[in-house]
Amino acid sequence: MHLPFDSTAGLDTEALVTEQQVAVVPAGHPVAGRTHLRLADVEALPDLPLPRWPQRDGTYPAGPGPQVREHAQLLQLIALGRAVAVLPESCRPLLRPDLAAVPVPDAPAVTTVIAWPPHSRSRALAALVRTATRL
Repeated sequence: MHLPFDSTAGLDTEALVTEQQVAVVPAGHPVAGRTHLRLADVEALPDLPLPRWPQRDGTYPAGPGPQVREHAQLLQLIALGRAVAVLPESCRPLLRPDLAAVPVPDAPAVTTVIAWPPHSRSRALAALVRTATRL
């Protein structure tokens, strides 16, 4: 799960890593060579709207960005110059050559957590949490 985006209400959690975010843009886009972008800059790119992810009921929020359902589709849309995304910095090594990552220092940091039901007494789960936090 990723904080601050996912709710961990009612769960026990252990933080695994906290990282900054980057704007993923087409490699040939004018902002691809910038040293950084502000979140307001990313949101104001007229030719690269932010994607729209489905809500819990399956509908999409209103807006100009493309409707997406999964990350491979999102990266293809970015490479085609149809969208921009703000993602955790750890995505950098996974990006194809036709994509670029530009730091967004004022975007909220993302903390990846492992979460489990608080009443769980499973030894296997405890071992998983210990291993995940050690790595």
